[in-house]
Amino acid sequence: MNALPSQSRFIIGTEACERFSFYGMKSILMLYMTGHLLMSENWATSTLHIFVGMVYLLPVAGAWLADKVWGRYKTILYISLLYCVGHGVLATADLFQTIEARRYILMAGLLIIALGAGGIKPCVSAFMGDQIPDKSPRLMTKAFNAFYWAINLGSFFSFLVIPAMEQHYGYSWAFAVPGIFMGIATFVFWLGRREYNKIPPSRSASRGGFWRVLFTVLFRGGWNKATLLCGENAVTDTRHILKILSIFAFVIPFWSIFDQTASSWVAQGNNMIPISIPLPGSGTWSIGPEEIQAANPVFVMIFIPLITVFVYPNVVRLAKPLVRLGTGIALSSVTFLIVAWLQHRLESGAVMSIAWQLIPYCVLTISEILVSTTGLEFAYTQAPLHLKSVITSFWNLTIFAGNMLVAAITFFLSNGQASNAISTDRFLLYSALAGIVAVAYFFRARRYGTTDPA
Repeated sequence: MNALPSQSRFIIGTEACERFSFYGMKSILMLYMTGHLLMSENWATSTLHIFVGMVYLLPVAGAWLADKVWGRYKTILYISLLYCVGHGVLATADLFQTIEARRYILMAGLLIIALGAGGIKPCVSAFMGDQIPDKSPRLMTKAFNAFYWAINLGSFFSFLVIPAMEQHYGYSWAFAVPGIFMGIATFVFWLGRREYNKIPPSRSASRGGFWRVLFTVLFRGGWNKATLLCGENAVTDTRHILKILSIFAFVIPFWSIFDQTASSWVAQGNNMIPISIPLPGSGTWSIGPEEIQAANPVFVMIFIPLITVFVYPNVVRLAKPLVRLGTGIALSSVTFLIVAWLQHRLESGAVMSIAWQLIPYCVLTISEILVSTTGLEFAYTQAPLHLKSVITSFWNLTIFAGNMLVAAITFFLSNGQASNAISTDRFLLYSALAGIVAVAYFFRARRYGTTDPA
């Protein structure tokens, strides 16, 4: 059986609309903060990455609700409604007269959106996996690639539509339209309610979970004491989770690099010449720092089928998820070497077209496919049935940590300056960090275990 289950179309449609809403809002956020709210580049960079970090921290709570209280279906449905509210709040920010009021409304809206996006994040991809019969490895790979393709379909259109909305109708409508699409996402998900395979939450009593076992091991006497207090099953689960986390930890620098496409890359592109494409008649279509972000999802939608059909079957080593992850981390280091070179030329006085950013976007996209699609698949296949959402939430924590790393580096290395986050030296720092971690990762991956499916 090579076809995906029919109910998967509702999940794929939901994900496409939800990603349109999230990335559309995110695409205009950096220049809204620096140009409209008069925040410095360092302040705006830190704010954006703290917000994205929160989106990927809160999946821990969403995973607990899904696995222990509501189940994945109800968790996605209920929290999606809160997500819509967050977009509604954000859309009102530009209606206030003072910059201070707009900043407060912005922060409130971002907080609610973080609760919504973070709450459903570990559940949607795991819910997709729940629909695959017999958990066929071939069909699982196909499902997660289709899922990821939908993510990028939604984000591609958002990068084109939302900046255009802002230019023609202002920020209120530009923030409102993503909220409308989040409402559509919730409705599409609800439509498939009768067809889904819904795994009920595990409400069975337990003497201990991951955090209790870990606390006991670290502070109350080790694994033997944890087995006595928490039970053998909880200890076995904790050992399994820690083993998976020993791989996940190396992915953190990749996310520090990837998520700067919405912050430092936008600021860099703002100092480049937009691409002007003549339109029928007398008009032109300008592709600036917000619109150029669409290059990533376009490349993803092109490269995923090519890599899946031609590269994975013919490059034997890349059939192994652990090899894909390491190769992707190494390529992210190369990406920022290119970005640093572009920044060096700008700082030297060169006048450059924003088309030059297509080069690092291309390399980063290949890196993303090797890391992100593989990571979702790895998180699901390595986790026991009752820990699917929990493991997926831990994968999302790597994105949280990557964004917090950017915020921390920006804060501690600011040296009283307002814009040194956008500099050649800073980009070289991230490149070196990812390169060192990639080397260390390959040593860890070789010891992960020959009996593991990875």
